[in-house]
Amino acid sequence: MTVRPLLASLCASLDDFLAKPLDTVAASGTSAVAILDANQPVFYVVSPDFWQQMSEAEKKEAHVPARRASPARKPPLMREDAPDEEGDEDLPPPRVRTSKFKSTDMADSVLTQGAMRFNRFDALAQQLIDQENQRVKRGELSAASVGILKNRLDAHVLPYFKYIPPSQVTPMMMDAFVQRLTDSQLSSTTVSQYLVVVRKLLKLAIRHGFLREVPELPSIKVASRPRSMLSLKEYAAVVRMAHRLSRTGDKAPELKASTGYRERFWVQPRHLTLPPDMAWAIRFMVNSFVRPGDLRQLKHKHVQVVRGSSVYLRMTLPQTKKHDAPMVTLRPAVQVYEAALAKARRDGYGQPDDYVFLPAEKDRNYALAVLGFWFKWVMREAGVPPEDVMGRLRTLYCLRHTAIMFRLLYGQGIDMLTLARNARTSVQMIERFYASALDGEMNVAMLQSRRTAKT
Repeated sequence: MTVRPLLASLCASLDDFLAKPLDTVAASGTSAVAILDANQPVFYVVSPDFWQQMSEAEKKEAHVPARRASPARKPPLMREDAPDEEGDEDLPPPRVRTSKFKSTDMADSVLTQGAMRFNRFDALAQQLIDQENQRVKRGELSAASVGILKNRLDAHVLPYFKYIPPSQVTPMMMDAFVQRLTDSQLSSTTVSQYLVVVRKLLKLAIRHGFLREVPELPSIKVASRPRSMLSLKEYAAVVRMAHRLSRTGDKAPELKASTGYRERFWVQPRHLTLPPDMAWAIRFMVNSFVRPGDLRQLKHKHVQVVRGSSVYLRMTLPQTKKHDAPMVTLRPAVQVYEAALAKARRDGYGQPDDYVFLPAEKDRNYALAVLGFWFKWVMREAGVPPEDVMGRLRTLYCLRHTAIMFRLLYGQGIDMLTLARNARTSVQMIERFYASALDGEMNVAMLQSRRTAKT
């Protein structure tokens, strides 16, 4: 078989190719692309279609028998593929059958048979998903975590590593992958989480024997970005505005006028007016430390009113973030819950399996999105900026941050461990994400206090 020289009419740097390999292959067309490192070609890249054409052409040439020189020219054979013994001037060029590259061609190749079939990131990704699903069955992981893993695999990991065998991953490729994530404007925390996914895939490659060790991964410094909070004055303003909008029946401005199917959230016309649920939800979150996700799933069977030396709610919520201990609330949450329960019973709800907030909405993701939409509307009407002085967005989650910060600021003799346990978090998380916004001026009276002399 004659080996034809591969001529490249295009060239690209190694960094550009590693950053966007699919774009480079797509631009090659029916030619090769020379990949340069330090202005020297290191390898060539061709598209699958062009490689198929080259393979078919070489197969055709391999079936042409050798020609023997003869002094006299014999009559041509009747067969269409009979060669002219005098030379190849009269031979027609070999027919090249053009065919599109199919995934089945790769699936049936030698590289995907036996153990070598796992030397592909898509195969390792499926194996990783299966392992994570087993952890879900054992109760070690939540089903939502597997969904997040699938999203990250589909968004960036598999598109980038699609044509790179795990056995050939280098630190330079990982640098280019991080550059891709950075260009997509992902935060340092998200980039670090993507590297965790890739590290898991490479560890599976080690188990299959394709790698001896995980290649050096880029070091990402994760910057902690605490959520914003409301001041006491801002909190009072949004509660008053929520009550006022509920009484007046004012309509929220429509986001945009259009019809048709939308994949993203779209508030329905019946939710353009504010019910008392919004004011209740704001007060409840600030006095109970719950996350918005907990508020979404809160049912009456999870809540018990306790009246004794202290009045509070005992909430036995489903497990969240590996925390399943009961939570207790401050006293104002009891008043909010009883008001919400009374209205629910008037509307035909209030049973143990009914939801506390927006019980008529069975789609709880939509219910939470409506609460978020209302909260932004109320803040805007109350004159509360949508961002704090640090440029951090104020969302429904900032009410949990507000609840914890209010206890640190205005609670007397608060025990950090008790607060962390009751809020279903850790002392480290409070110090890192919540109390990080605490400064000396907030507790200046405590700093300036003096011990009284013993008599």
